[in-house]
Amino acid sequence: MTARWVAAKADLDFLHCDGVTLPASMTALQAYCAMTSQVPGWLAKAFRLRDIISRRFNVAEIGGFSPRTPEQVPSVGERLDFFTVEFISDQQLVLTSRDTHLAVMVCMDVLARQLSVTTSVRCFNTFGRAYMVPVGLAHGPIVKRMLRNIERV
Repeated sequence: MTARWVAAKADLDFLHCDGVTLPASMTALQAYCAMTSQVPGWLAKAFRLRDIISRRFNVAEIGGFSPRTPEQVPSVGERLDFFTVEFISDQQLVLTSRDTHLAVMVCMDVLARQLSVTTSVRCFNTFGRAYMVPVGLAHGPIVKRMLRNIERV
């Protein structure tokens, strides 16, 4: 299965991929629920700070991640935390978040007990590019920390 991106590679402003070997067979949604099951305090504070700053630029609050069980399977078009579900199968979960400043796509692929998480971003203006400077720096360590939650399953 090939990861999906929010735009053609040449048009992306940010692209990050990370992954982990799954401790047991699981669906892409189960992996997402495991990853977001325990949010460290520093990340919850970072989400709150992001919302305070972004509110001044009429950017919707995201609030962060909330506990969810994989038995609550979302449909395409429904919200999953601050994302919209674009596609869902046992092997792939595609999530997007779009506003006037940028478009984000997170693609989670499960293949033979390997999970790959690919995040792609396209910025539309100066605010989007400025927003991605700190987010781009923090994104890798955040994903790596969240992938460690899967080991606790």
